Amino acid sequence: MKDIFKKITIEDRLVETSFRPSGFDYMRIVLALAVILAHTKLICFGKDVELGIIANTLERASMFIVPMFFALSGFLVAGSLERSKTLVSFLGLRIFRIMPALTVEVVLSALILGSFFTTLTLGEYYTHPEFLAYFWNIVGEIHYTLPGVFESNPFNQVNGQLWTVPYELVCYVLLSLFAVVGIFKNKLWLLYTFIFYYFLQIGNSIMRAHTEVVGPAGSTVVMCFVAGLFIYKYRQEIPWSKGLFYLMLALSVALVCIPNGIRFAALPMGYITIYLGLLNPIRNKLVLSGDYSYGVYLYGFPIQQALVAVSPLFLVWYWNFIAASILSVLMACFSWWIIEKPVLDKRDILKKIESRYLEIPIVKKLKKIT
Repeated sequence: MKDIFKKITIEDRLVETSFRPSGFDYMRIVLALAVILAHTKLICFGKDVELGIIANTLERASMFIVPMFFALSGFLVAGSLERSKTLVSFLGLRIFRIMPALTVEVVLSALILGSFFTTLTLGEYYTHPEFLAYFWNIVGEIHYTLPGVFESNPFNQVNGQLWTVPYELVCYVLLSLFAVVGIFKNKLWLLYTFIFYYFLQIGNSIMRAHTEVVGPAGSTVVMCFVAGLFIYKYRQEIPWSKGLFYLMLALSVALVCIPNGIRFAALPMGYITIYLGLLNPIRNKLVLSGDYSYGVYLYGFPIQQALVAVSPLFLVWYWNFIAASILSVLMACFSWWIIEKPVLDKRDILKKIESRYLEIPIVKKLKKIT
């Protein structure tokens, strides 16, 4: 019990690691690869196939992946908001980080992947309403299929992983709202808001008592994001403790095993995520030479589908995982060095936009009042 309440806090640990622990960097790439592994069942066997106790156990374990991604994002993005002078630079950075890579992935999937695997003629394919609708993915209105593409696969979605994009955008809008109305700045208000979300989940569970949640739904991942915010804001009070980590891990496992329990797992899952992220193993210069996790996350699913369409060999889940992981990492390297990093290197543009924004008379006046 002493370890759970020992004096070193999350803030202390951040200071110890110079606010740059390598655990978060490793965690991002591990979680992205875990997403590929989690999708092998769906892609290789289809939606409604039961594979036995071991596969079902692994499926339960995979329910940690996306919530941990969102909790990690909440914690790190909270720090980004604190360092930003205004929402102009904060939201600008989010757009710079998300939109370029997502845009290229959507365009490549529609123009190259789709045209290669479609069963339609190219004329029919390019003029099909479903083809044109696919580009709405760029702005978060998700369309999963392309005309005639992957029709013979056990599962025909081109990129099922894009379901998280709208909720990611919701999280950024929600955090911006918290900043505007003062919830983010006032820790007590944030606590009350987090408790309020838990009550909403209770109501959600009562109204849907006969609907078992088989994975992390949108409300759950948004709560995990808010849990990351909460832990960041209370980092000076919350201990960084191995004992507390094991306690939260046990609670998370229990909630995942209880029907609909995952709806209430945001805080314990958030804690285990932040604890692991604050570990500081030796940096591997090759693995951490860039932030490849987003590229792996974006390209993993369509690459897995393409492999299945190319050869029955990749209906074997482990071959699918191995091949897709290698190809996804290669595409992620392309995405980081050719698209993401060059765009992020131009983030000084945001400072210029922000400076002009701060010179607007009404903004100056509001700044003096506040």
